[in-house]
Amino acid sequence: MLIPFLLPLAVVLLWQAATSFGWITNRLMPAPIQVVWAFWDKLVTGELAVNIQASALRAISGLLVGGSIGFLLGLANGISRLSHTLTDTTLQMLRTIPNLALIPLVILWFGIGEEAKLFLTALGVFFPIYLNTLHGVRNVDPQLIEMGRVYGMNGWTLFRKVIFPGALPSIFVGLRFSLGIMWLTLIVAESMAASSGIGHMANSAREFMMTDVVILALVIYALLGKLADVIALTLERLTLSWNPAYQKPERS
Repeated sequence: MLIPFLLPLAVVLLWQAATSFGWITNRLMPAPIQVVWAFWDKLVTGELAVNIQASALRAISGLLVGGSIGFLLGLANGISRLSHTLTDTTLQMLRTIPNLALIPLVILWFGIGEEAKLFLTALGVFFPIYLNTLHGVRNVDPQLIEMGRVYGMNGWTLFRKVIFPGALPSIFVGLRFSLGIMWLTLIVAESMAASSGIGHMANSAREFMMTDVVILALVIYALLGKLADVIALTLERLTLSWNPAYQKPERS
């Protein structure tokens, strides 16, 4: 149970040793204990809770908007050849444009308010979910579909009982990947004159050379990302408990 934490613990110990022996200056990399004190200070003042809440709300909103659109388009393009022909080429072209390159245009469209942050986060989430949903639907075993038709299934019944369950593993891969992209795009979004959020906290600390707070912000992003991944993985295992690949082997 503790094995996954051995490497992070070793990194922290090495980090502490490097700062204690002067191998790294505090200006470049403060000691872990300084980051802990920065965490305590932000926690006591309530600033940390406010910023985490703001970032979490933006992340969830972006996931719901971008994820829903990506999921529905992935289903539509996976099922309908016409829909795929009409939209997929355009979407693949848009996918190659880096989010950073869109920032000037996003600011012109939405300014620097919450709409811009929501747009960037939703866009980052959209493509992983779209691609994996499309891939999942397109790669359902044709023999399973044929068997479903033999048993009289068609239309909505065939989709609900055969195609969608068969696509779920790929859809969950897209969800987990999109959660990582979600936090990356949120960091960029919150650097655009935000008045709250973890990115705002890090940006303000950078201006005052408070490296410990910047490191704290990065650690919080990492922990929130890991928490989101654990939640998605747990949901995946519960949803796909019927799938032999997700069942624990019985002990003899």
